[in-house]
Amino acid sequence: MKSMLAIFAVLGFIATDAFAATETARGVYVPTQVTTNLRGNQALANAYRTNQRTTYYMVTQPDVDSACRSKIYNCLADYCGDVTVVPGQRSGRCQYATESELYNYALLCLQKDTSVLLPQYNANTISGVNGMNTAARLCPSYVQQEVLSYLSMANMAEQLSKSHSDLCLQRRQELEAAMACHSVALAYGNETSSMLTTQLTDYCGAGVPGGSAEMVTRYANAGNVGANIWGWAEKIVSLDLNKKGSDWQASVDAILAGYTNRMNLACGDNMQLNTVAHGSSGSSEPTALQTAAALVTGVVFPGTESVQENPYETWSVWMDVTTRSEMWDYSTAYQVVQAAMSNSSMTQNAFLTSAQIDDMQRAYIRGTKVFIMRDSARCYTIPVRVMTDEEKALVAQAFANCVSK
Repeated sequence: MKSMLAIFAVLGFIATDAFAATETARGVYVPTQVTTNLRGNQALANAYRTNQRTTYYMVTQPDVDSACRSKIYNCLADYCGDVTVVPGQRSGRCQYATESELYNYALLCLQKDTSVLLPQYNANTISGVNGMNTAARLCPSYVQQEVLSYLSMANMAEQLSKSHSDLCLQRRQELEAAMACHSVALAYGNETSSMLTTQLTDYCGAGVPGGSAEMVTRYANAGNVGANIWGWAEKIVSLDLNKKGSDWQASVDAILAGYTNRMNLACGDNMQLNTVAHGSSGSSEPTALQTAAALVTGVVFPGTESVQENPYETWSVWMDVTTRSEMWDYSTAYQVVQAAMSNSSMTQNAFLTSAQIDDMQRAYIRGTKVFIMRDSARCYTIPVRVMTDEEKALVAQAFANCVSK
């Protein structure tokens, strides 16, 4: 009996080996029984410990993207100072830094960082060539995107800190006083000098919040004739000490635009000045010499009415447009404007919507001469018509921070 059982056991082992060999030859995985010396529930405990370790690393340790962003941000924060919105607390070292400067510094900072980036993978890559698991090898591809993100955060923090500063509040009060005197200067521009100065002092003098004697002087002397001998001659003949030139309204607008720019720089705002389009006041009014001659001869000189080319007289000279995508240089902004002027509004455009193209074409028909093209961080001045010297000066002062060529 025992001999028979031994024979059957030998035959069973032979059959199992033959089956395993056949399945292995066909490419089928055959599990083999592994003998361990673990007692009780030790194998279950080991599996639980491994699972807990894996879960800990997945939750607490970052991936490559997050780890590299943290490394790059630390490099930029060490170089420029941490980003904060508290006024006066942010370092001004990188206030005027360019993108290329920060990009080069971040690359140099990462090149020296040979520490392990992801500790959970350190056991597998500790014997890698030249440090496979280091920030110097894995992070340079994230530098450009993280530099742009840092610049965006720093720009927003700078604007918030500016808007909360004491200088911003002072500039806002100054602009309010300047706007009050702007309306007074237009209303009393043809009055005598004493009358105009008195009114300006009441509205934006030294006793008014934000006002000053300098502001009164600027508005009182805006557009005064007297730069040449003929201007003084006209003053003497007419006995008018407050004789204004033909473009004194544009001079008053330019003064207000200057105070608007001061507020924008101090507060980080983008307030725009839209003024009424003034006609040439000197064309339809006789000069002082003509008035004196008319009193002597009794013949009145007829006024010469200017030909109005644009029926929409009060339409704005410029139009502000914000694009959906970034315009990195002036040539791209110029091509965007040319495409908007020449293509149909239904044409696919990566920078402008159909409504924006319609508005730009309608504004061009009604007399807009320049488009202010903006993206998230840049501003370009794109002229589409020939502007007068007064319009050029007004646009240059109102948008001094924009690229014009």
